[in-house]
Amino acid sequence: MTKRIVKVYPRFERFWHWMQVLLIMTLMVTGMGLNGVHSMIPFGPAVMLHTIAALALLALWIFATFWLFTTGTWKQFIPKIEGMLSVARFYAYGVFKGEEHPYEKLFWRKHNPLQALTYFFLKWFIFPAIWVTGILYLTYNFWSDSNSVLAITIIANLHLFAAYVIGAFIIVHIYLLTVGHGFRQHVKPMVTGYDEIDLTPEQEAYLETNEPGRLKPVES
Repeated sequence: MTKRIVKVYPRFERFWHWMQVLLIMTLMVTGMGLNGVHSMIPFGPAVMLHTIAALALLALWIFATFWLFTTGTWKQFIPKIEGMLSVARFYAYGVFKGEEHPYEKLFWRKHNPLQALTYFFLKWFIFPAIWVTGILYLTYNFWSDSNSVLAITIIANLHLFAAYVIGAFIIVHIYLLTVGHGFRQHVKPMVTGYDEIDLTPEQEAYLETNEPGRLKPVES
């Protein structure tokens, strides 16, 4: 293996990431307002802004899902048991002892096992839950009847629960960005697209021949 600076996050993936950040934060702020946590935004405009942000995020997720499957990037999000316990131990204990992260980022596997499991859970369970409940909530007037009070209560609580899970993920995600090499070094690859990863000789040769723009020159 050789460590090289490689563009591992293409332009669309970075756009998708930061647009998600913007839209999810908008949804969190307006959602908290709709639930009475604050009164910074009047109820009517908060509902409108929440709905617009939700529809925009749904459209972004649909397009991103298409991109993941057409580019084969979806394979990065399939969790593996191998190495998961060592990564979990690092976050629970080793990080506080100054130990090195046990996972080395690879060209074909940029997410460690615990990250992959978390993203898999979010993308296959939590995100669909918030999509479905949000759409049902938004279209309540089209399907409701005199016996729909219990149904809308369940839908609203499931939607709120999914939002809390996403909120918890964001808090943990931001916290983990502060460990190891530091916040700036963790965030920089999602801004520039480049990160230091391990390449096999075959991968290095392929990139140098077919995609040289993805490799930064080796410093002498």
